[in-house]
Amino acid sequence: MGMTRERIYRVIFHNQGQVYEIYASEVQQTELMGFVEVAGLRFGERSQVVVDPSEERLKAEFEGVKRMHIPMHAVVRIDEVEKAGPGKISEAQGNIAQFPSGSYSPGRKT
Repeated sequence: MGMTRERIYRVIFHNQGQVYEIYASEVQQTELMGFVEVAGLRFGERSQVVVDPSEERLKAEFEGVKRMHIPMHAVVRIDEVEKAGPGKISEAQGNIAQFPSGSYSPGRKT
């Protein structure tokens, strides 16, 4: 009788010129077309003596958020990991580009 462990995902995505790295217990395709749904946000261990200002900013930004919908073209990667680490926000660097975003309308003739 093995104990089922909770899945934890690291989600990295672009948001307004910055790269966000967050941890969550749920990631799935959403009913909103073109979005990924993320729920159960997790933050690093509460026992840390050193406070990371980036993670504190994430906590403040997502306080009270139950579920978030991230545009698929903003997602860099999603990994299943062993445990949640500290979330962070960093400036986008290098040649990372977002996918071009087009609009799709079912039944619309072009």
